Amino acid sequence: MKHIDISQTATLPTRYGTFKIQAFKEKEKEHLAIFTENIHTLEVPIVRVHSECLTGDALGSLKCDCGEQLQRSLSIIAEKGGMVIYHRQEGRNIGLLNKVNAYALQDKGYDTVAANHQLGFRADERTYGVIRFILDHFSIDQVRLLTNNPEKVKSLSAITIQEILPLITAPNPHNKAYLHTKKTKMGHTL
Repeated sequence: MKHIDISQTATLPTRYGTFKIQAFKEKEKEHLAIFTENIHTLEVPIVRVHSECLTGDALGSLKCDCGEQLQRSLSIIAEKGGMVIYHRQEGRNIGLLNKVNAYALQDKGYDTVAANHQLGFRADERTYGVIRFILDHFSIDQVRLLTNNPEKVKSLSAITIQEILPLITAPNPHNKAYLHTKKTKMGHTL
């Protein structure tokens, strides 16, 4: 892993509870570990690797399930202990500009996978090397992983995953087709 700058640890009170946070700067991307104070005493912490989704996480978009997954993850981890790694790879790592272009294609009837392909990308461009670095920083070698994504599980195979905890959200009229595509074309548990 190339050089990564690490911030100090700070306290972050939220509507879900009080967390500690620490940032990790990898080239131009800055990832965030959001964790409970007891992270070092948990035998197998619950961990959510949450890929950045500005539209879902900050704007409350109903086109995806990202914002709801982040909120549920923070709530679960505040209660049971663990960590959310906010992974700065917007739009499955195609960036915000291309994500909006993919949204425009979805408005014309393309599904999320077909829209990415139309723009010259794979269905998922994410990489996970920095995740191992962050977990190593916290001396975490086993996790209970909050995810629906089998590719994320495969990509994190260097980490011992004791349990996979699905994050099922209820579909709405705006994301029903999106969730169907994630299930049928990407193998997500939904």
